[in-house]
Amino acid sequence: MSTADSLLFSSPERPEPDDIVPGRKITGTIAGLFMAPGDHFVSEPRDTLELTFEGIVGDNHAGHTRKSGGREPWYPRGTEMRNERQLSILAPDELAEAARRLDIAELKSEWIGGNLLLEGIPHLTQLPPRTLLFFENGVTIKIDGDNAPCRFSGKSIADRNPGRPDLELAFAKEARGLRGLVGWVEKPGTISVGERFRAEVPPQRLYRGQRALP
Repeated sequence: MSTADSLLFSSPERPEPDDIVPGRKITGTIAGLFMAPGDHFVSEPRDTLELTFEGIVGDNHAGHTRKSGGREPWYPRGTEMRNERQLSILAPDELAEAARRLDIAELKSEWIGGNLLLEGIPHLTQLPPRTLLFFENGVTIKIDGDNAPCRFSGKSIADRNPGRPDLELAFAKEARGLRGLVGWVEKPGTISVGERFRAEVPPQRLYRGQRALP
């Protein structure tokens, strides 16, 4: 083995106990369900949603794959890639805080393309990747990561608040850390408003990197 290989594959130092955040389980309830049936991301309320391996049946973001955009600058725009953004997941308390920061009366899930509104999870947006949401009727959703607020959602909010064109850009700044999560369907089925679920948060460790190769 070369010197470079020995540096790359040598055993890392054993992590200190404080470096690892244990996994945990948290229960919650579906407070609202929504889908975007047209060619726009703005969604509409539903009592139930049918989920397949492609996402929500009939939803604008459904599909095994999607086209890359501004969130993926490492690809040319329009590159076909895995769709890890089948579902937009939000929390009522975070939406209320975002509305307070924006100085508006309310911020509805539908305006920013929400699909699932979940109660009971503190700091929902901070749930880490690989968290699993197990719903009592059998559906499982895997979290890909947090959903960065964007100008498109900001414009949707501004359109519903006459006289506040500033909201188009302000949303991206003020809603950072409050925009919820994106995820994909790991086990399909039907979910309903009022249904209970369990979030299983995996153990987390801060990645500290390795020594630079010569």
